[in-house]
Amino acid sequence: MPEKRLAAKSSSAFRTISEVAEQLDLPQHVLRFWETKFSTVRPLKRGGGRRYYRPEDIDLIRQIRNLLYAEGYTIKGVQRLMREGQLKSPGAPARVKARAPAKSARAAEGALDLRAVITELSELRDILRGAAG
Repeated sequence: MPEKRLAAKSSSAFRTISEVAEQLDLPQHVLRFWETKFSTVRPLKRGGGRRYYRPEDIDLIRQIRNLLYAEGYTIKGVQRLMREGQLKSPGAPARVKARAPAKSARAAEGALDLRAVITELSELRDILRGAAG
């Protein structure tokens, strides 16, 4: 039934939290949580604390959801993108710069760090075996 209600509304109409949650396939508590983590997610609040989301808010939430769930970013990573201006706030055109090279560099650096840890652990194991034997 709510889908019919969404279809009847104008694309510029405000949406309730339940409509946004259904439209973006997110639980309502996640939307409320993101309000605490992302200062640019600010739905209008009316009497009784009822939230109303503008189309720009929904676009921003869609971007955040994509970065967190599809791209594998952490909340801190998305916050950094917002601070650096790579994720636009409501009212501005939405664009996220390609970050594949940076991710590849981080992955390579992480692999080197992991190899160093494995080597160190192997050396410690050998020392412990020698002390026990």
